[in-house]
Amino acid sequence: MEKKITMSHALSAHLRAIKLLNGVGAKLFAVMTLHAIVGALTPYVTVFFSAQILKELALQRRADVLWQWVIVGVLCTGAFAVLKAFLYQRDTTLLDDLWGRKEILFVQKMFSMDYADMDQQTTHDLRAQIRQTENWSGWGLMRVLETYEAGLKSVIGILSGIALTVSLFTSPVPDTAGGFTILNSPVFILVLAAVMVLVSMLAGACSAKSTSYWSGAAEAATFGNRLFGFFGFIGTHKGRGTDIRMYNQQHLVSAYWDKNRAFGTNGAIGKLARGPLGIYSGLGTGITVLVTGSVYVFTCLKAWAGAFDVGSITQYVGAATAMAGSIFELTSLIGTLKTNTGYLDNTFRFLDIPNAMYQGSLTTEKRSDRQYEVEFRDVSFKYPGAENWALKHVNMKFQVGKRLAIVGENGSGKTTFIKLLCRLYDPQEGQILLNGIDIRKYNYRDYMDIFSIVFQDFQLISQPLGNNVASSAVYDEVKVRKALIDAGLGDRLETMPDGLNTQLYKDFTENGVEISGGEAQKIAIARALYKDAPFIILDEPTAALDPIAEAEIYAKFNDIVGDKTAIYISHRLSSCRFCDKIAVFADGQIVQTGSHEELVSTDGVYANLWNAQSQYYT
Repeated sequence: MEKKITMSHALSAHLRAIKLLNGVGAKLFAVMTLHAIVGALTPYVTVFFSAQILKELALQRRADVLWQWVIVGVLCTGAFAVLKAFLYQRDTTLLDDLWGRKEILFVQKMFSMDYADMDQQTTHDLRAQIRQTENWSGWGLMRVLETYEAGLKSVIGILSGIALTVSLFTSPVPDTAGGFTILNSPVFILVLAAVMVLVSMLAGACSAKSTSYWSGAAEAATFGNRLFGFFGFIGTHKGRGTDIRMYNQQHLVSAYWDKNRAFGTNGAIGKLARGPLGIYSGLGTGITVLVTGSVYVFTCLKAWAGAFDVGSITQYVGAATAMAGSIFELTSLIGTLKTNTGYLDNTFRFLDIPNAMYQGSLTTEKRSDRQYEVEFRDVSFKYPGAENWALKHVNMKFQVGKRLAIVGENGSGKTTFIKLLCRLYDPQEGQILLNGIDIRKYNYRDYMDIFSIVFQDFQLISQPLGNNVASSAVYDEVKVRKALIDAGLGDRLETMPDGLNTQLYKDFTENGVEISGGEAQKIAIARALYKDAPFIILDEPTAALDPIAEAEIYAKFNDIVGDKTAIYISHRLSSCRFCDKIAVFADGQIVQTGSHEELVSTDGVYANLWNAQSQYYT
């Protein structure tokens, strides 16, 4: 925010924002443009017809002409008022809709972003900053709409004002007016017009300067809004109710409430309002009043000298005052543009995060015999920004149709191994090969399609059961039902009120079904089965089950997998007894490999883990 922002940069940033918003809310800009035009012209229409009526009353007083002006004036003014009201309602409705629809831009970016970037905390922090800025002050994408409409309205207002005030300066004072004839001097008129414009611009510049101080409060306000967003609603959070009551956490929450003074009179914004922000804002308003006063004086002097009638006074004063306000508004928008550009730059920094991962071009071979061989060849990996290696010189080879168990303590590298296998990340050193070819050379989407995975932090969505299993709005019901039965959820499926159409959770309907953690894990396993990929990977998928139930699941699952490759990751070792090969991880390395019988009979990490847990499997 500290860097100096040029006007060209500000305009280009706002034009890009308009294009983005128009892509998700095209109707809004058409309505907003019409609303701005009608809104800008409405006061001038009123001023014009009022002046004509007064002029006729003051001079010729022709009844027929007067009635014509009254009827046309009422019709035009009424038509503008009705049209303005209609456009306002439509504008407001579409604007409210766009507040939600603009999130499509960020969601689509998250969908398309490399997982390595999406998984970084810095990415989520940047998105949180953008959201918090919108919440506390409206800066960012949505401020562009306000600026667009205000700027268009100001330009039209200035042009309309010029059209109605030209004769103010060109109508001559009679030669018999004595000293007032100086008002006819071209030099005097030019100087006066220039002073009015410059003073209006000065007022706008003061307002723009006032606006620029908002950036100075951005950090404190954003953090304050983040505190409020979390602690302000923590009492309504269903999952926190027990802890709050058992540990009297409301006292801790109250402490944060009391200390969060970002928006109070003694906060950053309050201090600025009592200081430069308030001073410059007051100067801008005061100078605008001086412009209005000058217009009144000049107009009255010319009317006193006989340059025009009383009706024209109404027209000139109203039009010139409105025009001065439009000049002030347009000038002050410069500050708004530049201030908002800093926040737009943050938005574009998020939307412009590049996809650096090579997508590959080779088609993954669709083998009917499912004979795939995967090899890790001297693979090392560390997470972005991390100092320590998550995996170090990992070498392993396995084939489809085999059962592989990966075991080890927390932080040993098990899940990282799977993320590299599925190419959510690329290793910094070494290669991962599929049938002898570096997986980076395969088409990324094709390669991902050969894996079905149940991660330990899997997620289901608040949608019908069948849609969750199929990950699609359209699915094969027979296949979904079979997957659920194979995953051990057959009995529960029979009790579901609407079968496969049963809504999970109550986010969208009171009739939603709240499922247990174990049931959710079975649905996640069914989802992996439904995909029917040659590789199926279970990363701690049964953590919510007791050891005996877990062993039963694995015993059944071993038959379900069939000719697929099954990779099991677990702290519990019950699944390892069914596997052809076990890889034991420790400190990012494979320290042991072999069958269950081989490893349990040898002193080492696996035997120690097994002996510590074997009592649960007796």
